[in-house]
Amino acid sequence: MNKVKVNSDIELKDRLVAINRVTKVTKGGRTFTFAAIVVVGDGKGVVGWGLGKAGEVTAAISKGVESAKKNLVKVPVLKGTVPHEVEMSFGGALVLLKPAAAGTGLKAGGAMRAVLESAGVTDVIAKSKGSSNPHNLVKATIAALAEMRDAYTVAGERGISMDKVFNG
Repeated sequence: MNKVKVNSDIELKDRLVAINRVTKVTKGGRTFTFAAIVVVGDGKGVVGWGLGKAGEVTAAISKGVESAKKNLVKVPVLKGTVPHEVEMSFGGALVLLKPAAAGTGLKAGGAMRAVLESAGVTDVIAKSKGSSNPHNLVKATIAALAEMRDAYTVAGERGISMDKVFNG
């Protein structure tokens, strides 16, 4: 759809969303492993997520970053906000994103905030409905952002002028 290839000229910043400690009980005792969900973005409309699992936290985070660089998507950011309202679900998580006026700030919590900040969105109203599972929230938020289209894209796809997009 709107996948982005990783180039050396893209400066990606990573954000840790959640760390989960998993315990496996064996005959010899308990074995701890860590799962880290990480979001990377350039702050200009490119964002991706990754899951890393390892025996140590730092190794899990670095694996998550490498995984996130492999599935980057381009999202439209217009004047620091999203182009239109969208509602998207993934698993039990349901997210609602609404555009906001300049100066509103990022009204989002938890995992959604990390994704939106990484994408470069500065003004938005976001609501998480349903599950608060960070894995599903991150996936639903990125799916919602990837589904958005700005007016320039719509005009290009339909082969009409920008005036016709807004005024019919």
